[in-house]
Amino acid sequence: MSHAVQDAPVRTSPRGSLSRRGLPRWAPAGFAAAAIVLGVGTGLAAGLHSRVQWGLISALLFVVISYVVTSAVENRRQARDRLATSAVWVCFLLAVVPLLSLIWTTVSRGAKVVDGYFLTHSMAGVVGFEPGGGVYHALLGTLEQVGLATAIAAPIGLLTAVYLVEYGRGALARAVTFFVDVMTGIPSIVAGLFILSIMLIAGIGPSGLMGALALTILMVPVVVRSTEEMLKLVPNELREAALALGVPKWRVILKVVLPTAIGGITTGVMLAIARVAGETAPILLLVFGSQMINANPFDGPQSSLPFYIWDQYKVGSDASYDRAWGAALVLIAFVMILNLVARGIARWKAPKTSR
Repeated sequence: MSHAVQDAPVRTSPRGSLSRRGLPRWAPAGFAAAAIVLGVGTGLAAGLHSRVQWGLISALLFVVISYVVTSAVENRRQARDRLATSAVWVCFLLAVVPLLSLIWTTVSRGAKVVDGYFLTHSMAGVVGFEPGGGVYHALLGTLEQVGLATAIAAPIGLLTAVYLVEYGRGALARAVTFFVDVMTGIPSIVAGLFILSIMLIAGIGPSGLMGALALTILMVPVVVRSTEEMLKLVPNELREAALALGVPKWRVILKVVLPTAIGGITTGVMLAIARVAGETAPILLLVFGSQMINANPFDGPQSSLPFYIWDQYKVGSDASYDRAWGAALVLIAFVMILNLVARGIARWKAPKTSR
């Protein structure tokens, strides 16, 4: 009899020994649906007519319902886990919803004017409050200014990061790290004022190059920090194996370290470009803007997409508002295309691994 009792199988729930009962997989979706219904009902009963308020009430109810039901059906440990998971989802949605709303508004309002004519014509001869005109001169200015800034900032940032990771020791490395940290928090207007003071001292006129120099100051610390972190992720065993074969250190960096980290480095450069592509303050100070097409970034005022958006919004007419939204859509598309290109380059240049 005792052997029969000992040999009898112990019945456990599918969720393990910590829980005798478990919620189905669709439980979070059910909690969300119930929270939305209760949130909308609570908002209407309280006289709240804003969908944002309904959403916040629903989010709070979702967290509460998840914790209470899980605690009652399962146990407190699972309830705490469900509470943390629900809070993470709520925070994610609170961050994503405004972004999606912004993108939807920009696309819906900007798509009305973005066409071939808008992309291939400037504002030359077009009165600001009248329909017509395009964004070609501003798009050209942004491409040239960001391109010049990238051509200057990327090599400087890359070499600085290589020095800090591979060679940096002592007081000089600490000083470089300190100044990079300081530059990371510099407002864009300060960078513009710095270049403007040099222009006034040297008697230099406004040009796209001056704006590119201010953007370079903003890009360098981002490139340095991102590249530094990517280089630190390269295993030291790769360096040691190459050095053990008698390869010089500079060649190890060039042929082993940089190719291994090229994906992250490219992504960091693209993040820096996205950081400065929408800057307006330095352009207002140093480039001055222009309604004409100026393909020479080294001479004369030049426009850019952020300046064009500000200038059209300042006019205050329906036509200018439409052009501003169209330019904003072009700017978003420009940054997205750069990121797609960066991912393609990173995948193409990434070291091949054998299976």
